[in-house]
Amino acid sequence: MHIRKTALVVLCFIFALSAHAEGLLNANTASEASLKALAALSDEQVATILADRPYAKWADLNSDLAESLSAEELEELYGKLFVPLKLNSELQADFQLIPGVGRKMAHEFDEYRPYSDMEQFRREIGKYVDEEEVARYEQYVILD
Repeated sequence: MHIRKTALVVLCFIFALSAHAEGLLNANTASEASLKALAALSDEQVATILADRPYAKWADLNSDLAESLSAEELEELYGKLFVPLKLNSELQADFQLIPGVGRKMAHEFDEYRPYSDMEQFRREIGKYVDEEEVARYEQYVILD
């Protein structure tokens, strides 16, 4: 019974992550059609993204878009488009590009470095937000 319950929990977790990840596009790998489907991006902005990628940092994508989109438009767009953030080496300010992450939460991301695995990230950040929010943040980050 315990094995079945554990398997069910794991499957639910995997499904939840894949469901979240389906709506989030990596700017480095998204197709031109997927980028054009984002209402916030003009054809010119899509062309810029395609020409300038791969982006080493999300801040580079932000620089390409910040001149033509407002802060509110960028925050809405970044709920759908991102560049993976490296947990152990990104600048604290870069974490603030994740929608809903302010200075205080970005500090918490930074405070627990180095992260040895994603479970450590979940445990430490889970002290401040619920599991759903940790899972949302996790979509934006990778270990390095």
